[in-house]
Amino acid sequence: QLQLVESGGGSVQPGGSLRLSCAASGFTLDYYAIGWLRQAPGKEREFVVAINWNGDSTYYADSVKGRFTISRNNAKNTVYLQMNSLKPEDTAVYYCAAVRSAIATEHQYDYNYWGQGTQVTVSS
Repeated sequence: QLQLVESGGGSVQPGGSLRLSCAASGFTLDYYAIGWLRQAPGKEREFVVAINWNGDSTYYADSVKGRFTISRNNAKNTVYLQMNSLKPEDTAVYYCAAVRSAIATEHQYDYNYWGQGTQVTVSS
């Protein structure tokens, strides 16, 4: 069974940091581009960041540029999202998603596999 499992979410104060992980099971991530998307209460799901299959190309939403960093370790079949300088508006459920493609994409409907999501809450 093909699965993506996110972890690392939690509650943090504004200005704090979290690192999310997205681990794949049942398939290898080597040939997949990976994206992180998020959905805040009452809002539509939005693109956050994506990374291509080998990690040498990334694509960030303007709202997170300079604060978030995506990386991947194909040997561990895991993708990471380091989130620094967190803001209350970053509060959302964060999802990782995979598409069998060499190219990173911002379009959520391109993704074939999704994790269950992990909650990130930024509040004082």
